[in-house]
Amino acid sequence: MIVSRLFNKLSCQNYFKQVRNFNLRQTNFQSKQLTTSIYSNFATSDDKKISFFFVNKDGKQVEVKAKEGENILEIAHENEIDLEGACEMSLACSTCHVILEDNIYNNIDPPTMEEEDLLDLAYGLTDTSRLGCQVKVSKQFQGTKITLPKATRNFYVDGHKPKPH
Repeated sequence: MIVSRLFNKLSCQNYFKQVRNFNLRQTNFQSKQLTTSIYSNFATSDDKKISFFFVNKDGKQVEVKAKEGENILEIAHENEIDLEGACEMSLACSTCHVILEDNIYNNIDPPTMEEEDLLDLAYGLTDTSRLGCQVKVSKQFQGTKITLPKATRNFYVDGHKPKPH
């Protein structure tokens, strides 16, 4: 009886060991496929990216590259551009206010009423002002300049600039 239990225990352990090894092989195989898929998407991603410039508050131009469909606020945060975005893209502030070139402003979707209301609160408002969280990059942005205003108005927190997540 003791031998029988020992044999069953060893058989179960062996069985679970084989299952675990099989699962590890499957996971490694799937991981390799996923890695290959991801690599193939990013290997030529610079060819598909749109290159444009941010003009900082001090006038310095910073070139960035972005995928079509990303919004300006996300791109600024990815490239450590000083564009605040206090409400984290919930359309509740104007701290991601940017100034677009005329040709870009005239060729993208117009601002919504909510965005226009918030832009009324923005510092340094111009005819081509938009909220960076509401503007998605398209091929039209290639080589253009997006200007940051000299200051922002954050009514929620005085002087604090949240770090992007």
